[in-house]
Amino acid sequence: MDFLRPASWEEALAAKAEHPTAVPIAGGTDVMVEINFDHRRPEYLMDLGRIADLTEWEVGADSVRLGASVPYSRIMEHLRAELPGLALASHTVASPQIRNRGGVGGNLGTASPAGDAHPALLAAGAEVEAESVRGTRRIPIDAFYTGVKRNALEPDELIRAVHVRRAEGPQQFSKVGTRNAMVIAVCAFGLALHPGTRTVRTGIGSAAPTPIRATAAEEFLNAALEEGGFWDNGRVVTPSAAKQFADLCAAACNPIDDVRGTADYRRHAVGVMARRTLTWTWESYRGARHTTEGAA
Repeated sequence: MDFLRPASWEEALAAKAEHPTAVPIAGGTDVMVEINFDHRRPEYLMDLGRIADLTEWEVGADSVRLGASVPYSRIMEHLRAELPGLALASHTVASPQIRNRGGVGGNLGTASPAGDAHPALLAAGAEVEAESVRGTRRIPIDAFYTGVKRNALEPDELIRAVHVRRAEGPQQFSKVGTRNAMVIAVCAFGLALHPGTRTVRTGIGSAAPTPIRATAAEEFLNAALEEGGFWDNGRVVTPSAAKQFADLCAAACNPIDDVRGTADYRRHAVGVMARRTLTWTWESYRGARHTTEGAA
């Protein structure tokens, strides 16, 4: 195994163009596990640790540009207001040591359906900034996951950043495992309210070959909220609507039986998390709305 250590982003792109099979490593929290257990033996390993740009972020008027190697601990500390769903997911990532090293770019590059960042990124509607010597493009998160541990990157591309819309409404993240952290998710669920467009987005992890959205559940809930005037009147979502939403989320799953849980359990757990996160986010929305009306 040859070790590449570019000193700049330009050097990294050149090296990736010359060695398309090179596996990038920053925090190493996913790649090194596979190498240590001999599940992966890449011809080239590319260390991106010297590229400072990857650990920086920029908060814009509408979105956050998050460098691929920004550690989860910094997301938790500095971006809780702008990216609440991702901050909540970051809390459940492994140990404090891993949260200080690992970043969203690693989760995306590995594209494991169990990655903790995926449900939050799907719910928020993120875009992945991919770059090569040929140029830069932004890949919508909905098109990024192409198969089991496969993504839409071309062989000569590297992930430079992730663009995530700033939260304009409440977001939640929930994960089932034997512990809250230091464990691979049995399944996970993310939910984000987007009052500006009067839409709801979901994200489901570890319950299908790839991270997915429950699009049928979203469409049902979007229609129910609009028809009932819920965005304007701030009423509590009816139990029947919450149950239907949860059932549709569970139906969107295509899980497997494995050592961490059965397929039936995963479907059931996703339904429970969907109902709970909907309750939490909608109560937050109602509370913020009433506070705003009271101030007016």
